[in-house]
Parts: sequence; C-alpha cells; structure tokens
Amino acid sequence: MVPKGKLVIIGGAVDLGSSLSFNENISHPHYIKFFERGILKRVITESAKAEDSVIEVITTASQIPDIVGPEYIKSFNQLQVNNVNVLPIKTREEANSKEYLDRLEKADAVIFSGGDQLRLSSIFGGTQFLTTMKRKYQEEDFMVAGTSAGAAAASTNMIYRGSSSEALIKGEVQMTGGLGFLDGVIIDTHFVQRGRIGRLFYAVASNPGMLGIGLGEDAGLLVTDGNCMEAIGSGLTILVDGRYISETSIYDVEMGSPVSIDNLRVHVMSIFDKYDLHLHELKINKTIKVEPGVYLKVRDQSID
Repeated sequence: MVPKGKLVIIGGAVDLGSSLSFNENISHPHYIKFFERGILKRVITESAKAEDSVIEVITTASQIPDIVGPEYIKSFNQLQVNNVNVLPIKTREEANSKEYLDRLEKADAVIFSGGDQLRLSSIFGGTQFLTTMKRKYQEEDFMVAGTSAGAAAASTNMIYRGSSSEALIKGEVQMTGGLGFLDGVIIDTHFVQRGRIGRLFYAVASNPGMLGIGLGEDAGLLVTDGNCMEAIGSGLTILVDGRYISETSIYDVEMGSPVSIDNLRVHVMSIFDKYDLHLHELKINKTIKVEPGVYLKVRDQSID
C-alpha cells in the first residue's frame, strides 16, 4: 500500500535559526546553513496545512526535553507556524494515554527530536500511539519527521549501537527493530561528521538487500509515496548499496575479527537530488552558473 503521508528523516544538527543546534552533543557545524530555505521550512511547506498545520514535537528520545521542546516551538514560530506543541512522552503508559492519542489524532505533523533511538523503539513499540501514527501516515496527508535518533528509528531495522572506529569488527554494530515507517533501508545519522561510514558498511554487508542511508548534519531526505527520496538541507547524504557485493567474510570470521567486503556501491546526494527506492536510480539535479565562481543548484521540477 502506497502511503498518503510524507516522511522526513534528518541527520542531526538541523539549523533551528536560533541559539541551539538540534544536535544535543556537539556545536554547530562549520558549513553555511540556510534556515529560511532549509529543512524546517520544507517540513512546513510539505505539511498538510502549511503554516496553519498542527505540529506535535515528540521529545521522548532526548535527555534534555525541557530545553529541546521550547526551542522547537521558538524556531517554528520564527517561520510563522504558531500551532506547535510538545508531547513529552516518557513511558509506555503515557504513549497509550487518551490525552496524547487525542492530540495525535488532531495533528497534521509530528517531529521526533534527537537523543537515544532505543528509547523510541522500546517506549513506542506495540503501543496505540505508534499504531495511530502509522495509520495516519498510510491513510492521511500526515507528516512524520525525525532528526538524529528520530531519523535512525524511522526504518523497520535500526542501528542502536556501534562505535565508529571499531565498526568493521564483527559484532561491534548492533541492530534491532525500529518504528517501521520505511522498509528496505538502514539509516545512520551524524554520518559525515562522526565518521560512521564503516558502521553503515557493516550493517549493509550483514543485510545486503537493504539500502544504507548515511545522513550528514543539516541533511535530510523527504520521502513521498514511500519510494521517492529527495535530498533537503545543506549537508550531504551517502547511500550504500549492498546488492552488488560479490564477496564478504562477515559470515566466516570469528566475533571480534575484521570484516572484508568486495564491491559495495556508494552514491552521494546533495540538495534536490532524488533517489527511487524501487528502481534504485539516482537523479542528480542540475547546477547552474550564476556569475564567475558562483554556482547554484536549483530544483528541477521535471524529475518530480
């Protein structure tokens, strides 16, 4: 079934246009960000009622929900969106409460903050809240967005543990079930800045039928029809395709041993590029020369 809703997954450190980067653990990235034309603005324009949408910020994954929630409200307010609330769900009991379910039913969009993705899967898995979200995503013009942990948990299979430096050692990367909004992919976040490419290589080598998605900071993907992924934000997204792996030692070596992989395919996406999950095709958008030494990447409507 093709979902009627939209999904936005964000790599973390999204530009909030305010004092706080969305990444709770590191400072602002050093590249230029464009708040008014960036990810949060796109979330608004793609929402069912644009600036009039009812948006619920879910801070379950965060260790500092009392800071993150109000910061989101302020950021959306700066973009003329005023009907924004925080759902500070901390337990499975709260995830099944009538109050929060009623608020979810009235929402046009939800956005999951960063933090710990295992909190999201363990608190929401099997609850009425998640069931309602997935129904609305399938049947309504409803948006589900998530950054960092909120993005990592969006897929059916989720990385929840694994160091960057030891990622290609057998047993170092651990996975579990995610929230299940996107099938056939494995998502990792803060990808470029934290050197997590080995972690995603390992995850794909152990599940070569899945597409690895490495989201950089202030980088995201807008997923429509459950299939078309468009790059948004100022950062980069790395795709790792394991379907063409010709050989790997992952099933032969002992736990704690290095893993070898032959013939992984890698793609790099930047703003407005599109990838078709069914056809496994990347369409790179055109870049035009504005003036000597200045180039601009524009959205090509012909590939919508």
